[in-house]
Amino acid sequence: MSDQPQFTVKIDQNKFLPEGGREVHAIVSVESAGGAAAAAPSAQAAEVVIIDTSGSMTYPDTKLRSAIAAAQTAVDTLRDGVMFAVVSGSNSAQMVYPQQPMLVPANERNRHAAKVALKRLTAQGGTAIGSWLRLADQLFDPYQDGVRHAILLTDGKNQHESAEELEAVLFRCSGRFVCDCRGVGTDWEVAELRKVANALLGTVDIVADPADLVADFRAMTEAAMGKAVADVALRVWTPQTARLKFVKQVMPTVQDLTAMRAEAGPQAGDYPLGAWGAESRDYQICVEVPPGEVGKELRAAWVKLVVPGGPGQEAQVLATGNVLAQWTDDEALSTKINARVAHYTGQSELADVIQEGLTARREGDFDTATARLGRAVQLADEAGNEAVTAALRKVVDVLDPATGTVRLKANVEKADEMSLDTTSTKTVRTRKDETVNTRRTEV
Repeated sequence: MSDQPQFTVKIDQNKFLPEGGREVHAIVSVESAGGAAAAAPSAQAAEVVIIDTSGSMTYPDTKLRSAIAAAQTAVDTLRDGVMFAVVSGSNSAQMVYPQQPMLVPANERNRHAAKVALKRLTAQGGTAIGSWLRLADQLFDPYQDGVRHAILLTDGKNQHESAEELEAVLFRCSGRFVCDCRGVGTDWEVAELRKVANALLGTVDIVADPADLVADFRAMTEAAMGKAVADVALRVWTPQTARLKFVKQVMPTVQDLTAMRAEAGPQAGDYPLGAWGAESRDYQICVEVPPGEVGKELRAAWVKLVVPGGPGQEAQVLATGNVLAQWTDDEALSTKINARVAHYTGQSELADVIQEGLTARREGDFDTATARLGRAVQLADEAGNEAVTAALRKVVDVLDPATGTVRLKANVEKADEMSLDTTSTKTVRTRKDETVNTRRTEV
């Protein structure tokens, strides 16, 4: 692994529990840096660009033109030798380049041919995102040992296949490639596209103005080209008497990984983290343990960062860390909550209350909407999350951010509402690292 980034794991927590305490929270910070290679060898990287070509992409006609230009930019951004393809999606998925369902290496000839083929795209038909992802999965299938990344752009709702069909495809594709999802315009559903992105460990965002697609596609492709290690997982071991309540990514976005567990031996499970380059991410874990005697210390969890081994080989361990629990009758110790744990707990709540508030607003429950979005303003202010604060101010008038006193705006642009929804899961790091004196609430 000397030619790949070196990984470190840092655990932030307050290990002290009061008498009878059962719940242990910790932030697992994972960082990768260095290595002789900035990214995976080109032959071990694969990219598929999926462009919505349903009939609605012609209204306005700038959407399709901008999507074509964005896909052409993505193709130009690929490193030489990276295997790639371009797919168009409507009621079904079709190859744009190459014509056969396969990937080809990025070189001058293939890039030029792909960009010419993109110019010939027209828009007609409906939207069946599952079929688009099935074709991408087929294209990625021979490259499961490398970094696999897709970009999916749509402008509408998934109306031409059932929710069950899409769920089945997401189940099939989970862990097989990462997919960043973008919605252009305002006629698509954030919750629907977020479900796709979460299942495939990608991001979701709105591009309200089609003119911004080129820059967004360039940024996504550049980020993908910087990935060096595929299929990293967080392996969490817990004692027989303990229960792992949840595992969440909390930085740079909030994403619940709990349901993605794959068993990895006695009392251990793997949680997928996708592909990594030189970057850092934070995860929150919560373990429920049986109460211990005062003075007793317990390893509540043993976390390992792993990548799959070759055929017949054990997974390779990149870094490890311990989550501890120690019972005390010293109230000054047991009532302190680690600042990073408190911060990210608030960030997870922030995402929830924004989505709950927006749902209530759409349903005409303005009292609930005001309460939830007011709480969001308070949490964003406490965390210093300026991006979320700015997005909230387009939906509510903020009377007092410290108390979360707000008034719903009478007229809100749909793009601003959707932008707040997509921004809700984007987090910031703590402004302070010290421990705060906050009394625990045992569940």
